[in-house]
Amino acid sequence: MSSAEILEGLKKAVIEYDTKGAAKWARKALEETTDPVEAVNALTEAIRDIGDRFGKGELWLPDLVGAASAMQSAMPILEEEIKRRGLEVKSLGTVVIGTVYGDIHDIGKTMVSTLLTAGGFTVHDLGINIPANEFVEAVKKHRPDILAMSSLLTTTAPEQGKVIETLKEHGLRDKVKIMIGGGAITEEFARKIGADGYEATAPGAVGLAERLTGIA
Repeated sequence: MSSAEILEGLKKAVIEYDTKGAAKWARKALEETTDPVEAVNALTEAIRDIGDRFGKGELWLPDLVGAASAMQSAMPILEEEIKRRGLEVKSLGTVVIGTVYGDIHDIGKTMVSTLLTAGGFTVHDLGINIPANEFVEAVKKHRPDILAMSSLLTTTAPEQGKVIETLKEHGLRDKVKIMIGGGAITEEFARKIGADGYEATAPGAVGLAERLTGIA
C-alpha cells in the first residue's frame, strides 16, 4: 500500500469521525514505513478543515467532537514513533492543558487540545480532575509557553485561581502565559484571577494562543 493511500485513509477517518479507523491507519502507516510526521500532518489538515467548517456554522458540535476523537485515537501511535526515531516536528509553541480539580468534563478541553495541535502547537494534555500541584509539576517538566485550564462547573472555577496562586508560590507565574475557558468562566472572572486570556469557543482558543505567543 502506498503512502498516499495511507495519508488519504487518515484524512478520511477524521472527516468521517471513524475513531477505530484512524487508529488502524496510524498503525498501517508504521507498518508501511510511511513518514510519521507526514501522517500527523494529514491528520491536522483534516481536523483543521473540520474546525474551519465548524467556525463557519457548516458543522455542529457533535461533528467537532467526533473528528477530535478520531484524531486523538491516532496521534499517540504516531507521536510515539516520531519520538522513537528522534524526528523533529515544527511547532509554534508548547501548551500544557487540563481540566481543573473536581471537574471531570472532558469534551471542551479535548476539542481545544485537538485544535491547538492542528494549529501547529505541541500539546501536553493532562486530562481531567487535575489538582494545582500537578499543573505546577507539568509546567516545570514541559516549560510550556501556555498553560490552558478548563472548568465547566461554577464550583470548580476557583481552582483556576488556585493554580495561578500556586504558580506564584513556586516562582513560575511569570514564565508562562495562562489562558482559561469553560462553561463556568467569563472575561471578568479571567481578569479577576489574573489569567492572561479567556476564550469561550474551542476554535477561538487557537487564535488566542497565537496572540499570547506573539504569532498573531
